[in-house]
Amino acid sequence: MVSGLSEFTGRLKSLFRKRRMDREMAEELAFHQEMLREKMLREGLSPSQAAKATRRTFGNTSRWHERLRELWQFRWLENLLRDVQFSIRLLAKSPGFTMIALLTLALGLGANTSVFSLINGLLLRPLAVPHSEELAVLGMDRDEPRVNYSFPYPFFRALESKHEIFQDVFAFRGMNMLVKGRSSNESTRGMMVSGEYFRALQTPPLMGRYLTPQDDRTGGSPEGLAVVISEHFWESWFGRSRNVLGSKLEIANTVFTVVGVMPKRFTGADPTQSPEFYVSLALEPIIDAPEDLVKAGFHAWWMTAMARLKPGITLDKANAALMPLSTPILHEVVPDANWIASAQKKHFHFVAEPGSSGFTYLRFFFRKPLVALFSMCGGILLLACLNLASMLMARGAARERELATRLAMGATRRRLIQQLMVESLLIAILGAAVGLGVAPVVSQSIANMLLSSDAPSGVRVDTSLDLRVFFFTVLIAVVVTMLIGLIPALQATSGNLNDHIKDGQHSSTGRRKQLLQPILMASEVGLALMLVVGAGLLATSLFKLFTSGAGFNPKGVVNIELTVDKQPLDGDALMRMYQQFGEGLSHQPGVTAVSFARMVPFTHFTWDEEHSRPGGAAHDLYMNAVAPKYFEAMSIPLYQGRDFRWSDTTPTGLKIALNQSAAKLFFPNQNPIGQHILRDGNKKTDFEIIGVVGDAKYEDLRSPAPPAAYVPITQGEDKKPSYYAVVHTNGQATPLAAAARSLAAQLAPDIPAPVMTTMEGTVNDSLGTERVMALLSVFFAGCALLVTAIGLYGTLAYNATRRTSEIGIRMALGAKRLGVVALIFRHNAVIAGVGLVAGLIAAALGSRVLASFLYETSPRDPWVLVGSILSLGLIASAASLLPAIRAARIEPITAIRCE
Repeated sequence: MVSGLSEFTGRLKSLFRKRRMDREMAEELAFHQEMLREKMLREGLSPSQAAKATRRTFGNTSRWHERLRELWQFRWLENLLRDVQFSIRLLAKSPGFTMIALLTLALGLGANTSVFSLINGLLLRPLAVPHSEELAVLGMDRDEPRVNYSFPYPFFRALESKHEIFQDVFAFRGMNMLVKGRSSNESTRGMMVSGEYFRALQTPPLMGRYLTPQDDRTGGSPEGLAVVISEHFWESWFGRSRNVLGSKLEIANTVFTVVGVMPKRFTGADPTQSPEFYVSLALEPIIDAPEDLVKAGFHAWWMTAMARLKPGITLDKANAALMPLSTPILHEVVPDANWIASAQKKHFHFVAEPGSSGFTYLRFFFRKPLVALFSMCGGILLLACLNLASMLMARGAARERELATRLAMGATRRRLIQQLMVESLLIAILGAAVGLGVAPVVSQSIANMLLSSDAPSGVRVDTSLDLRVFFFTVLIAVVVTMLIGLIPALQATSGNLNDHIKDGQHSSTGRRKQLLQPILMASEVGLALMLVVGAGLLATSLFKLFTSGAGFNPKGVVNIELTVDKQPLDGDALMRMYQQFGEGLSHQPGVTAVSFARMVPFTHFTWDEEHSRPGGAAHDLYMNAVAPKYFEAMSIPLYQGRDFRWSDTTPTGLKIALNQSAAKLFFPNQNPIGQHILRDGNKKTDFEIIGVVGDAKYEDLRSPAPPAAYVPITQGEDKKPSYYAVVHTNGQATPLAAAARSLAAQLAPDIPAPVMTTMEGTVNDSLGTERVMALLSVFFAGCALLVTAIGLYGTLAYNATRRTSEIGIRMALGAKRLGVVALIFRHNAVIAGVGLVAGLIAAALGSRVLASFLYETSPRDPWVLVGSILSLGLIASAASLLPAIRAARIEPITAIRCE
């Protein structure tokens, strides 16, 4: 054991003392030679005889040096270092090839690393809390396609006490809250959490304490309402004051006391949110006033529930224990017998799922697009590998004489393959390094594009590099090395040595070797065609989405969000404020119509209710509360009846307007004007139909316009409803922002500054995922065309160079230059044609995977297929024609003399 360790230590030291070890070895060998020579002189031999006998005894001195080095060096490491040095020299001698190889691999590896980094940040990365593997996400399953992860308040409170299964049960909900700043209220990202939230996540505060079950009660703890702030909020609002504990913070017009500060590394149970502060869940009626989701009971589904498993409890055991608890909890918290019966009919039960990476709804929005993007990136990487493998095969063919000579001089085939693989590994490592360098910027850019439309403000995805991303990059770099290096290395070192030494790069090769490179090139063309077809389909689908029409004209429409729930006006006084605000905006230059609406289309907020004719069947309608001139401002046609008026108040009778789909649903072949419908079958909610308007899309551009109804804002039941001002203008929208802020400050000084967005921007943002996928797929398709062009040109140019002698002899025997061009081009065109046919078949079969992403676009759209074939055919033709023209310019005598 000791001798083995000493030997290892000696070999390790030799790596850093090579010259000294070589000198000591030479001195010791010379000493032994001199001792032997002196011994022979004493035995009576002459000096010349002694020297000759010494040389005969010791043999070749260099061989002794080699054998001794094997004893005190890591032979494999020495060979590896030599191979690396040799590969660096070879790559430096071919800067054009090296640059192309690095850029090609950097593109493939960088794209894969970037998208994987995004997938890692959103789907895979564990929460930065101790023992995150013990966390579980709670949900409710009712025989529906997806588990419901949104909990009502009483359901969570019933589960919170089940400590025989869980160590801690906690809930949370993130939202923007109004915080009183130095000059005005500011909308700041906060989170409502239950009493066991911090205890379950096991992260100690930086200062003070965190919230406890004593804080999570109506009215807070006896000491008052407590708030825990983040380290970032402590720095930005309190200047990292050491006296922050006990400071007052006004949230939603209510004073809270700062009791703790959480460190920056703590992001909570939702990895996409970075709350600035945390308040207790039981205070929702104060934070979200005038809403009261706590009081709404099982009707309001608004929080996410998680738990930390007790030691020794697995998810299977937890689910087995939750099953018998589901029905008792259902009866305990739901007073509606019909609701209970409906839930039991659908096999209602609680479930626990892995929660080590926390929970965010963004995963449901982006999992499918990210997998699709990752598949495209895999196609780009495979294309890059085929490209480089083909080029390395051509490059290896040009080195056949060199490799054959080295084999003839005693090098083993295994040793040469190792050297060639080291060259491929070096290319892969350099490409991976470039890919890792650009990955954070690219992944964050993709995340920003995706989040621009489908996520609330303050939400982000951490795409920073970690060990998982690093190991993923290392893994694909190793795979790339095998893909691009092994086949060229095997081919370059195979065959007859005599032929290779005699004929070099022009030696005859077997049929299998002749077919291998064309197969790789055809595969490259086919794969590129698949990527181009996919990009064409997604781009066509996006174009049709943009041109399909929403049922209204978004051009010139501006939405101004007013948040009025934290100011004193309500009822009729608030309606007068809205009316005055609208009149003020109507006098602005270019404004042609001003109205108000509760819902803005395509913002992921929906309101639906069941309505029925008296004595008829109930139908679900999408609802919106609007003010007069809404249909004019949105350019929604009014087909029958009249618009709403400010005088349409509750005492004058409930009024409603239907879109065409709803009118046909309730009153087929009848005039709906003057007819009545009931909400939820309640005769107290008898609405008179006063108008029929055009169908307008509601949730997204993909779905057809649903049956919808509009009610006047003057008949709303909420005391302090917040509405959007809907303004149609023919001029610039920018001046409206200043006018809206000024009017709001005059009419309602207690509300935050209005937020203005354009309807065109909202429509565009609603297509954020489709737009990102289309843009990236078009970018990848462009990269595929570029990589294919470079790869084909480089490989074909190598092949044309190998045929220099053949071309020279043909031309010396009378072949025309045009014939030489046709000869080479025809050979290359056949390869490209085979690749196009194979790629077309694969694209037709594989495009079905994209069917769920397409809108009014067939996966086998003939225009997309023809356009893709033509574009790739032109690229392949150009890449084939240029080497053919260069070959035809060869002078016969020069070509023959080059041998």
